[in-house]
Amino acid sequence: MAAVLLCALAIWLWPDPYRVVLADYARQRWQAGLTRNAAKIDDHRWVYAYNDDAPANAPTVVMIHGFTGSKENWYPLAQRLRGRYRLFAPDLPGWGESERKAGGDYGFLAQSARVARFIEQVARKPGSEVVLLGHSMGGGIVALTTARHPHDVDRMGLFDAAGVRFNDNAFGLAVLRGKNPFAVDDAASLQRYIDIVFYDDAAKPVIPWPASRIYIDKRRRDAAFEQSVLDKIGRSDERFLPGIEAAGIRQPSLLLWCAQDVVIDPSALDLYAARLPQAQRVLLQGCGHMSIVERPQQAAEAVNRLITEARPR
Repeated sequence: MAAVLLCALAIWLWPDPYRVVLADYARQRWQAGLTRNAAKIDDHRWVYAYNDDAPANAPTVVMIHGFTGSKENWYPLAQRLRGRYRLFAPDLPGWGESERKAGGDYGFLAQSARVARFIEQVARKPGSEVVLLGHSMGGGIVALTTARHPHDVDRMGLFDAAGVRFNDNAFGLAVLRGKNPFAVDDAASLQRYIDIVFYDDAAKPVIPWPASRIYIDKRRRDAAFEQSVLDKIGRSDERFLPGIEAAGIRQPSLLLWCAQDVVIDPSALDLYAARLPQAQRVLLQGCGHMSIVERPQQAAEAVNRLITEARPR
């Protein structure tokens, strides 16, 4: 019987070994109480997780992941928000399960326009406020979406967000030299990547074999794409555009950082706050770049305050 099961597993994995990782993502999605769906928006196919089990006219929370991230990064937070709000966590075009086009533009500006279209075509419900949250690169995208499409966003939250010239750190200097500090091509670099983005050891994911090998192989295949996006958001003329245009945002806002973030230095919180005087500010201790995974309960409480306490525009 064991031999039969192993043979069946091998046949299932043969066309796409990444199914092992996707199967674990499905388990995480089920635990968070979310459902998977897909939609064609303009020229890209989007895959997203959602939960619509909320009171009538409850706010709609749309969550945008960061560089090398995916919708799964939001599951711990979504699990704590479920039942109070309508929830949508998409894979951005180019990332996760969503479609990627050769030679496509996946920088801040292009993605912000796509997020606005996702809100309009998939997430928006008449009578429901839209609360747009973004982490890291997703924060820069969210800031631009909010600034350029103000009628699509009622409230905004930035978590460890890119898009401003924060104090120099090893990560930022490497990006300016044309490097990808998040690059993964073997077990050692995978562990280094995890150690960079997580500060709290208890929150660091454990990726057992063979999932670790399969994940490493995928990151190798994505290396050129990752570098092209990092060059766009970290070295091009639009790298600081989110912070510049944030000055025009009037919606109630949340700025949440972790004090031990070595990717987007916490000085970025103050830079965004100078442009968003209406923003609620939260600086958490004992966590790194992945605030939404390392401190999901505190992040959920901050989102609840943004929605319930901040006066609408």
